[in-house]
Amino acid sequence: MIYRAAEKTIETERLMLRLFTEADAPEVSLLCNNYALYKSTLNLPYPYTLDCALSWISTHPQNFEDNRLYEFAITDKISGQLYGAIGLSNRSQHQNGEMAYWIGEPYWGNGYGTEAAQAIIEFAFQEKNYHRVYAQYFLSNPASGKIMEKCGMSYEGTLKNHVYKNGTFEDIVFYGLINPQH
Repeated sequence: MIYRAAEKTIETERLMLRLFTEADAPEVSLLCNNYALYKSTLNLPYPYTLDCALSWISTHPQNFEDNRLYEFAITDKISGQLYGAIGLSNRSQHQNGEMAYWIGEPYWGNGYGTEAAQAIIEFAFQEKNYHRVYAQYFLSNPASGKIMEKCGMSYEGTLKNHVYKNGTFEDIVFYGLINPQH
């Protein structure tokens, strides 16, 4: 993982994590306007319009600048193809943050989520000196949990029937990781 602070980019073997731009909005809208993605995420609206994408992207620069939330586009390092998004909140008073991500359905199963998550965890620990990173997923979306496990995160608990979505209650599963340098 190579972090370039001036450009706000993170480079991995196959990926470039970078800030979103307005030019990404049509592709974000296309990838997010997907029921399969919507049902496995907590806060993604559906349908997901171009205005949703533009509104979401418009918040990123200030959040990053204020060290509130670091949100990156997950893109192919060579072609620039947008695969998804990954974000990391900053709870500085507790020296931790929550990692969240989504990958567009056409790109599922290629390891992009795992590669991006590993990079964000390194970013949190090495660049931002977090003590802990945590993440959560719907029990009905075990693929997201596999990403967390592959990144070395540990199961911390399940909140039963914690979220009501699509006419049903969903269990939320929590994973976390302590900075090995602390």
